[in-house]
Amino acid sequence: MERLPGFRDFYPEPVPHAEAWSAAARSYLFERWRAVAHRYGFREYDGPPLEPLELYTLKSGDEIVRQLYNFTDKGGRAVALRPEMTPTLARMVAAHHRNYKKPLKWFAIPQLFRYERQQKGRLREHFQFNADIIGESGPGAEAELLALLIDSLRAVGLTAQDVVVRLSSRQVWTDFYARHGGDPTRAYEFYQAVDKLDREPREQIEAKLAALGLSLAQVEAFIQEGQPTPELQAIIRDLAARGLAEFVQVDYRIIRGLAYYTGVVFEVFDREGQFRAVAGGGRYDNLIKLISGGRVDLPALGFGMGDVVLLELLQARGLLPAWEPGLQVFCLIEDEALRERTLQLVQQLRTAGCTVDYPLSPLKPDKQFKRALESGASYTAKVEPSDGADSKVRVRDLKSRTEQLLSMLEAVRLLSAGRPGPG
Repeated sequence: MERLPGFRDFYPEPVPHAEAWSAAARSYLFERWRAVAHRYGFREYDGPPLEPLELYTLKSGDEIVRQLYNFTDKGGRAVALRPEMTPTLARMVAAHHRNYKKPLKWFAIPQLFRYERQQKGRLREHFQFNADIIGESGPGAEAELLALLIDSLRAVGLTAQDVVVRLSSRQVWTDFYARHGGDPTRAYEFYQAVDKLDREPREQIEAKLAALGLSLAQVEAFIQEGQPTPELQAIIRDLAARGLAEFVQVDYRIIRGLAYYTGVVFEVFDREGQFRAVAGGGRYDNLIKLISGGRVDLPALGFGMGDVVLLELLQARGLLPAWEPGLQVFCLIEDEALRERTLQLVQQLRTAGCTVDYPLSPLKPDKQFKRALESGASYTAKVEPSDGADSKVRVRDLKSRTEQLLSMLEAVRLLSAGRPGPG
């Protein structure tokens, strides 16, 4: 039985082959994402993976349906697996924003699903680090969010020589479109054309722009001029004060194709241009009002960073750690009469915080020792025969090959402290 196309299995280390996805690598990303978000004062939230289909068509129109895993459930409801997290966040905030002081600084690590053509860096499911600030309209919110994004990249070993945040403004392009007589009802077509400048043939882009009364030459001249607005300048100054400005450059080729962006937008790319965008986001001040039917009107901005491209980039740059099994102690049971006393030792060690394993069924001593070595254990511990109530434990340091005979209490104390006793 094969897994579905575009989905992944995550294996424990060592993974069975070079193309397999590592559960340890996924955990590594999640841990780094959470750690940085917590340092910035962001609080974690989550929502259901299945939502009403209307939540997505309301935001993106009926054309999004062909990109979704959607169906009618047994209650007759039109539903979809979530393709993104922002609509769920908007729904949750609209329902209970009064319970929280503003601005809200929230993050999530959802699994998202899209039924679309698979390609490099894009599958039919992925995990994503989402971070959003809600209830703050000033450029300080953009700078704070971008600093979080940059530090999330630094936390996995990427530097300004590896990645760049390309910073732009949807409002700048809205003003450009209006100055050139663009039809307001077709603005989304214009945004889509600019968003695909680097991904579609030049002739195709020229035709799309001509249909809107503009030329590719006008668009390219505006991008080349690239003068940052006062808002973008304020963001860059803020990041410079943090020592992070080298990660950012103004680039008006970035416009973000999604219709709901209203202000500053940005995307992260590797400097060598080998991969798709690593992350992207921007300001979306009207979405919560739209989702709530006009009841709640709060400014908002956020970003999403997917695990697929980021893991591919880290792998290519040699930045993923070499994961060791991490077992501290393997308890040997060479005499089955001592199994219960050994289980007592196992439990005490685990309660003290040690990572411990042992043979679940009788096994020859040489095979037990081989398993201890294969598991990467730092120590073996073997309960020795004793007539008294206080069992003795023979602890062996597998690196130094030194042994010591300790009481069970002493063995637990030394092994849980992660240090060997005298040889």
